Amino acid sequence: MHDQQLSKFKLPKNFRGRNAIIVQLWWLVQALFFRTSPQFLYGYRRFLLRMFGASIGKKVVIRPSVKITYPWKVIIGDYSWIGDDVVLYSLGDIVIGNNVVISQKSYICTASHDYLQSDFPIFAKKNSIEDGCWLATDVYVAPGVTIGKGSVIGARSSVYKDVIPNKIYLGNPAKIIRDRKID
Repeated sequence: MHDQQLSKFKLPKNFRGRNAIIVQLWWLVQALFFRTSPQFLYGYRRFLLRMFGASIGKKVVIRPSVKITYPWKVIIGDYSWIGDDVVLYSLGDIVIGNNVVISQKSYICTASHDYLQSDFPIFAKKNSIEDGCWLATDVYVAPGVTIGKGSVIGARSSVYKDVIPNKIYLGNPAKIIRDRKID
């Protein structure tokens, strides 16, 4: 048995995607300007995210309580909604399609650690949420997962592997419960 040796941990070169000053500046802007903005100032929050390199589509609704680790690793398509207290843990890329709803308290996670190695290395994997999906309240999406077009993930579900399009999933781990058919 090997012990975890955190003294050996090394952050991979350029892991954050920007220098430390830009990272700290974003965290300051997020705390002072993004999170304190009135609910209705969606355009203002889109502007702040774009200033830090995010690609944000038309009429995207992002609530002020959303937390985004690195906006330069986030792409959000047109007419999508990101709800209250959503976390976009964007150590890796997050691509959100058009007309997507990510409901309150959901957590999109792009990174973890290899717990089988003593130096506990960190890794990041891209997450994709394709057009027309709805992630209901408090959904967890693990690193490297693609949520297929038109899928629904039920409240409090956890998604650890790719989701096929136009299905409704529920549970931990999320499992198909039926087809999604929109009139």
